[in-house]
Amino acid sequence: MQQPIQRVAIQGYEGSFHQEAVRIFFGEKTNILACARFQEVVKSVTDPSLCDAAVMAIENSIAGSILPNYSLLRNSDLVISGEIYLQIRQNLVVNPGITLKDIKEVHSHPMAILQCLDYLNQFDWKLIETEDTALSAKHIHQRKSKHIAGIASNLAASLFQLEMIAPDIHTMKNNYTRFLVLQRKENSEPVKDANKASVTFHTDHSRGSLAKVLTLIANAGINLSKLQSYPIPGSDWKYSFHADMEFENTNEFENVIEIIKPAISDLKIYGIYKKGIQT
Repeated sequence: MQQPIQRVAIQGYEGSFHQEAVRIFFGEKTNILACARFQEVVKSVTDPSLCDAAVMAIENSIAGSILPNYSLLRNSDLVISGEIYLQIRQNLVVNPGITLKDIKEVHSHPMAILQCLDYLNQFDWKLIETEDTALSAKHIHQRKSKHIAGIASNLAASLFQLEMIAPDIHTMKNNYTRFLVLQRKENSEPVKDANKASVTFHTDHSRGSLAKVLTLIANAGINLSKLQSYPIPGSDWKYSFHADMEFENTNEFENVIEIIKPAISDLKIYGIYKKGIQT
């Protein structure tokens, strides 16, 4: 029987979007292990004394794939056991009682500032780039700032007793980040009603080799929801391919794997799991 999840490693700080994703998948009371870098996240989840699982961002609907994280996944022995789609909602947060007229500076991660420029440009505020949205919110709370606002998540505002003086100030409203749930092989169990899988493979790099594989997948009735190429280290401009496949049942996936095996090499199945819901 699978042991309950006690602690989950994330990149970022308390109140980050990674923690929001953890709460969606594992529940609000789940403890987190905050890591400064994604490399530390992967390293931490391989150590049973540190945590039981990890949640790691892998792509964003606007910014695209986080390619270094595909490399981290490829070089690990971790298993994908689930995924979360989180809508990225940016809010202007301040200490209680502060008004828009009081604000002189806005602190946040440069990406968050960029996502909110249409709103921010309405005001003559100084924009200060920081390392993390949630950490900026924490500092505003700790320092009881009266003239500094932050851009952060709903969770960060709640954790640090800040008011969302202007919610949803991001320009692109349809902004989602996809997160992967990672576990050690010995802790992972078959996922009930699994309908998605992530794999990586090589082709022989001859003309039309990839097209042949894609045709076989399509003819087997599998939806290829993601195809990401990345260079093979040390090769002469040769590439591996990461593929996310969606299906009705695991028999369909097992069947397509047998069909494409003669046309590919170095196949690795990262995980067979349940497709996340984009809410």
